[in-house]
Amino acid sequence: MSDAPISTLPGIGAVTQGRLEEAGIGTILELRAMGSVEAYRRLKFTFPRQVSLNALYALEAALRGCHWLDLPQDVKTALQQEARAIDEAFRRGPVTRCATC
Repeated sequence: MSDAPISTLPGIGAVTQGRLEEAGIGTILELRAMGSVEAYRRLKFTFPRQVSLNALYALEAALRGCHWLDLPQDVKTALQQEARAIDEAFRRGPVTRCATC
């Protein structure tokens, strides 16, 4: 693991780096600790209209050290399911603990 900046990962450009930093993720160590799905969740809730499934692919590929097109199909399928769940949670909005809140 490394505390190097996110920008040193392959496939992470300046825009994504800036968004990650705004979401509180500034180093490779932080990204690895939370994983691509949690990082995507943070990005999606921070930048709902600007972040797409491609961001999740890019994050996972960067952590694996490959291009997102080279991710195995089963990994892409699992990431698609995660993204759908996150998108659905975003559409539902905040959850309250009781029906009267």
